[in-house]
Amino acid sequence: MAVPAATRSGGIHAPPWLGIYLNDHLVAATAAVGLARRMTRRHRRSAYGGELARLTAEFVQDRRSLLWCMASLDVPVRRGKVRAARAAERAARLTPGGRPRRRSGVNTLMGLEALRVGVEGKALLWRSLLAVAVHDTRLQTG
Repeated sequence: MAVPAATRSGGIHAPPWLGIYLNDHLVAATAAVGLARRMTRRHRRSAYGGELARLTAEFVQDRRSLLWCMASLDVPVRRGKVRAARAAERAARLTPGGRPRRRSGVNTLMGLEALRVGVEGKALLWRSLLAVAVHDTRLQTG
């Protein structure tokens, strides 16, 4: 991973690829929060409703932490991408006829798999940001 470049004033600025990377993760986090919230609502009375609620809270907190990191690095949020992610998550609920999908075991399984991919993706994101934090004090909180 490349080290952030120093500015003429001695500060550090994030390389352009980092902004793209973080915004892409923000898009994924936004979609994951929407999916997790929807699944939590649908399954709140099931045996795994509590676990889904806990996972949803973690996705929300991770998204907030990502926004904090982006602000710390002066990486602008690409709001168009975020709006598109929200719209895509909502559109995924529809069938080709434009009606909301009926609940089924397959929908639940696909949603759980998507959330698992989200968990794995966020773990990779945080590992990458730890590598950047070694070279960029703006990400060091302690």
